[in-house]
Amino acid sequence: MDRYSEVINKNVREIVLLKGYPCVWGKCSFCDYILDNSTSEDEINKLNFEVLENVTGKYKVLEVINSGSCFELPKATLNRIKEIIKEKKIEKLFLESHWCYKNKVQEMRDFFEIPIVFKIGVESFDYEFRNTFLNKNAKFKTYKDVKKYFDSPCMMIGIKGQTKEMIDKDMEIVLNNFDHATINVFINNTSTIKRDEELVKWFKTKYKFLDKNPKIEILYNNTDFGVGD
Repeated sequence: MDRYSEVINKNVREIVLLKGYPCVWGKCSFCDYILDNSTSEDEINKLNFEVLENVTGKYKVLEVINSGSCFELPKATLNRIKEIIKEKKIEKLFLESHWCYKNKVQEMRDFFEIPIVFKIGVESFDYEFRNTFLNKNAKFKTYKDVKKYFDSPCMMIGIKGQTKEMIDKDMEIVLNNFDHATINVFINNTSTIKRDEELVKWFKTKYKFLDKNPKIEILYNNTDFGVGD
């Protein structure tokens, strides 16, 4: 599995995929990404320290992801990230968190002492689709609730059961209310959720202009950021 890469298309940065403790929720119907975790703190820290050695600071921006939320990284790993930030003179950090940690987001901002773009897996702003069909357990009502804590929604498109109208609404919300967002085009995995090929084809045609939008990053494949497998 590739755990270090450089994103050079938009929002140029280095990115590392670290290992964490099991996802606090771990019940999203579409996700098998959370299988990349461990309950052994020594194992987690050993791997993460090795991965972090790749960071050069060449772009002054670093993204740290893991198989859940940044709050599931051990303290020693977080301390090492902070050391790397100071050593390499990194000026901006990208992190990701589940909605359930919303009240701890500010603690993480205070800990790292540099600007953080905090991502959140929204998947869809359609409440029922997000929480009933996708079982996301992110029970906010509107995008305004999200903006109180987070900077960048991660959206999911191309799932059977999703509609064009849902996607249009989601894209409208993202484009008009956030300075950064990630669009994940669903790829079939070991979950029971299935990709809707016609919906993906429609999205790629209608929203092709997003490829040139500097604030929207689209993952047509899970590994488009260069990490994972």
